[in-house]
Amino acid sequence: MINRERYISAIRSFYESDLVKIITGIRRCGKSVILKQVMTELKGKGRKCLFLDFDLRPTRVKIPDADALIEYVSGYLGDEKLYVFLDEIQNVSGWNEACRTLRLYDCSLFITGSNSKLLSKEFTRELSGRYVSFRIRPFVYREALEYAGQLGKDYSVNDYLIWGGFPASLEQQEADAKKRYLNDLNSTIIYNDLENRYNIRKKDVFERVTDYVLISNARVFSAKSITDYMRSHGVSVSVPTIIKYLGYLKEAYVIEDVELYSPKAKAKLNYYYKLFDEDVSFNSIRASGNRYDMTHNLENVVLNELIYMGYEVSVYDNKVREIDFRAEKEGKVYLIQVSYSVTDEKAYEREFSAFKGIDNSVKKIIITNDENDYSTSTVYHYKLKDFLFMEEL
Repeated sequence: MINRERYISAIRSFYESDLVKIITGIRRCGKSVILKQVMTELKGKGRKCLFLDFDLRPTRVKIPDADALIEYVSGYLGDEKLYVFLDEIQNVSGWNEACRTLRLYDCSLFITGSNSKLLSKEFTRELSGRYVSFRIRPFVYREALEYAGQLGKDYSVNDYLIWGGFPASLEQQEADAKKRYLNDLNSTIIYNDLENRYNIRKKDVFERVTDYVLISNARVFSAKSITDYMRSHGVSVSVPTIIKYLGYLKEAYVIEDVELYSPKAKAKLNYYYKLFDEDVSFNSIRASGNRYDMTHNLENVVLNELIYMGYEVSVYDNKVREIDFRAEKEGKVYLIQVSYSVTDEKAYEREFSAFKGIDNSVKKIIITNDENDYSTSTVYHYKLKDFLFMEEL
């Protein structure tokens, strides 16, 4: 497995902190691997470490509840600081109480778990101010390419736009095997994590809404527009229910919502937003046949890369038309338009005209999958294959 230094470096600052370090993110994005990489680094420095994997039945039988966990960890405490790593901690009865207690001992506590339980409002309220969380995401392209190289495989940009960056997906050889794995993962998250967690009664409605949102990534929505669409297709659902369902999907890191930014108000407008998939594979497994939505998946990939680079992202509300992204970091602002191709004259005019009326105080960028350079005197054109390896805009 590759070393995901960008995430580990953020966690490293808290190695000695008494705050509970929560490594969170969507299922199968590599949280457990990062937990083990942090432990390996600390062991390399001579630190005393204890690792427990509660996905393993023998571990759960031996340590079934909070009292047993506290007693077990206490047996390893000594004169030197103990670094404790608890994987899939939600499988321990009363695990939140155990975390509250263990952080008071001479140990540094790191945990991962099933996000729909681990990041529940109840848990964050229990730990109020006593934790720091680190969100892990599926591979961006450069990570996927590195891991594919370790596996002795090729992984083109086109492959990534379809199958995304879940690590285990890359391990599958054929497209049918990838799709089968991703469908199983989708089912685990939607059925096991969310429908069971929230005791959703109208499962068919929730699944219809989920399918619609995930196959419609990189579009502007409101809860009302989703309600209207579902009703036009014979599905009766209210606006409050849609808001609730979207909240469940966000909590499980299935979707990302990006708000609109108004330059006039210099603020975000929270009643309309663009919804994106955590990984473009959620769109592709819902595609009809091999008709993959490369255009919207490309925009989705650009968003994921911008977040990975550390930018705060919103959608820019220009008077002429909306610009896909406003990216800001350390006081620098960039306006970014995304298109699969601008080779066609109409597409060129449509995408570049989005910047009309905007002065040159901000850098204007267009990202496409084209090979030719379409930069102008005022707009920079980034080829997707180059953008995917950039550290900064």
